Amino acid sequence: MKKLLLAGLILYTSHSFAQDPTSSYFDLTRNGFSEKNAFETTAFVEQHWRLPGNKGFNKSIYYVEGLLKKAGFVAEQKDESEALLTYRIEKRPMMQNTWEPINATVGIEGEHEPLLEFKTNRNMITINSSSTPTGGITAEVIYVNPADISSIDDKDIKGKIVFSEIGTGRLFNVAINAGALGVLGFAMPDYTQPEKYQTSIQFSGINNPDGKGWAINLSYKAKERLKKAIAKGPVKLNVTVATNTYSSEELTIIANIKGNTKPNERFVYSAHVQEPGANDNASGVGTLAEMARLTASLVKSGKLTPQRTLTFLWGDEIVSTQRYIKENNERAEGIMWGMSLDMVGENTEKTGGSFLIEKMPDPSAIWTRGTDKHSEWGSGDVKEEDFFPHYYNDLVMKICNDQGKYANWKVNYNPFEGGSDHTPFLKSKIPGLLMWHFTDVFYHTDNDRLDKVSATTMKNVGISALTTAYTLVTADENTALFTVNEVKAAALIRLKTEYNLSKQAIINGKSTIQQEKHIISTWGKYYTDALSTVSSIPVKAETTRVGSAIKFAVLEVEKQTKQYLDDLR
Repeated sequence: MKKLLLAGLILYTSHSFAQDPTSSYFDLTRNGFSEKNAFETTAFVEQHWRLPGNKGFNKSIYYVEGLLKKAGFVAEQKDESEALLTYRIEKRPMMQNTWEPINATVGIEGEHEPLLEFKTNRNMITINSSSTPTGGITAEVIYVNPADISSIDDKDIKGKIVFSEIGTGRLFNVAINAGALGVLGFAMPDYTQPEKYQTSIQFSGINNPDGKGWAINLSYKAKERLKKAIAKGPVKLNVTVATNTYSSEELTIIANIKGNTKPNERFVYSAHVQEPGANDNASGVGTLAEMARLTASLVKSGKLTPQRTLTFLWGDEIVSTQRYIKENNERAEGIMWGMSLDMVGENTEKTGGSFLIEKMPDPSAIWTRGTDKHSEWGSGDVKEEDFFPHYYNDLVMKICNDQGKYANWKVNYNPFEGGSDHTPFLKSKIPGLLMWHFTDVFYHTDNDRLDKVSATTMKNVGISALTTAYTLVTADENTALFTVNEVKAAALIRLKTEYNLSKQAIINGKSTIQQEKHIISTWGKYYTDALSTVSSIPVKAETTRVGSAIKFAVLEVEKQTKQYLDDLR
């Protein structure tokens, strides 16, 4: 018995001193990532108003292709196994025409200064708007109270322009059917602070399959000016809208760096191209392009030898990522991790908010308390059966926090909310995380331009994202042992935090002992299940040390959970 105990103690001690496998990869990424390259790509992409199939979207895809070629990637002829560094552009006919804005002006008749101009407010034309006749139109504009929208009829608005303080989507459907020439709407979320940033306009879309009208989104400044003019008497507007719609193909570009030992197992990055903003998401496109360049350089120089495949994907948000997962079952089975880069370049001194890691669904998505908090995006609809216990959350947070300390970069996290390229991974039971920023006061607005982008932020995100993948696609037994310790430590900290919060909730009469015990036991189970996933980390199974380390860690977490449950009264 003494010999067995001693052997167990030696084994346990060896687990506790696993070396940090991220250190050597931090050296490679910190020294190699060029924020200048990332920023230049962002600058190119953000010039263009991007929707799938339109000229701006396609130019962005082909720009990335040029960068990949320069980095040494070669076009696939048959499949990605042909070479170490490959890429392909997937082309699919679009079911509906693509759309792009060309130009627009809105002016109050008799006033010299335009109410709005496309050159300063490129989100003013609502997606799917048609053009006005050549030379524009002049017509009376009438204000309709939002409460009265559903009751307007053609005798009130036929041949006129309708203005209301609601979103153009709903307004367009009602007014155009009643004979209006076009509509002007105003709807800005509070987090965009429209009274402070008075020229901002968020992009939006209308349902306009017949191409029979147009809609203009107003800034706060334009809305207030127009209301004042109407209050003085009848107002006519001069409106010119020029848009283009045409058949096209949807493009997705995918680059691969083939794994040396298990090429069918892979880490997949995604960055969506569509949407017109600089931070959203030209910054993701630029950051990911530089990540691909650096990785190719390291592989060619022999400084990095991935044992698993690294995949870089640029396309239409959620659609391209979901298709990549769904259309090939064999490929999907080998996807071990997904990571979305979305809004990763914010200069937070200008945009507000902070860098965030959106966690996979865990108990904080339901019991959001203490330092946990949702962003202003809002909570997702998460139930206990949706939890995704995994080491990935804590490993990525550890890596980002290390980079934060190194570079004096603020790192935060939020419970799962959804809405970006990480969701298709999660829906397919693949670990997936989002790197992003929120709240950004310029989110989806035409003030999201290059001057709001920080090259330094992109570098910090790129370094963190690459270090994560390099660690995992080359993982050995030491990597797994290190991760066991990280996850166990995170579990014990979380359990202590939740225990203290539960005690206080009971003392304050805000909850019952039974409810609080359920929260703590749920967190305990979440982490014991997360620890079990560490066994899949090593590329090759070497010894039984990882399994033993997991068992010891699980026992420790279970013991601590039981103690807190017993003490909670």
